[in-house]
Amino acid sequence: MMYMEIEQMREVLFQSWSKETSSKWTLDNPAKGQCGVTALVVHDLFEGEIMKTKVSEGWHFYNFINGKRYDFTAPQFLEEIIYMDMSSNRKEAFADTNEMQYDALKQNVRIHIKE
Repeated sequence: MMYMEIEQMREVLFQSWSKETSSKWTLDNPAKGQCGVTALVVHDLFEGEIMKTKVSEGWHFYNFINGKRYDFTAPQFLEEIIYMDMSSNRKEAFADTNEMQYDALKQNVRIHIKE
């Protein structure tokens, strides 16, 4: 995969999320239901750690890279997230998604990185 800055991921992900990457996706809320799958794909690209925190709907996944929290799917929530920064892993994040959604997001991200 091409090298890119982590800050560029926000736009790439926004363009990459779809109904194929989360069944909860909507035009009004593209980040909805994308946390697990996004944390996995970001982990693939930048390594670091997968973290989790409790929100009203259950576990919310995000990334911790080079000592900084990156939560690209935070905009899906109306309420403010109180981060617990609990250590998680790929297996737990994968429980929030499935192979087809993961492959779709990975493919979409690849396409949008190259544009």
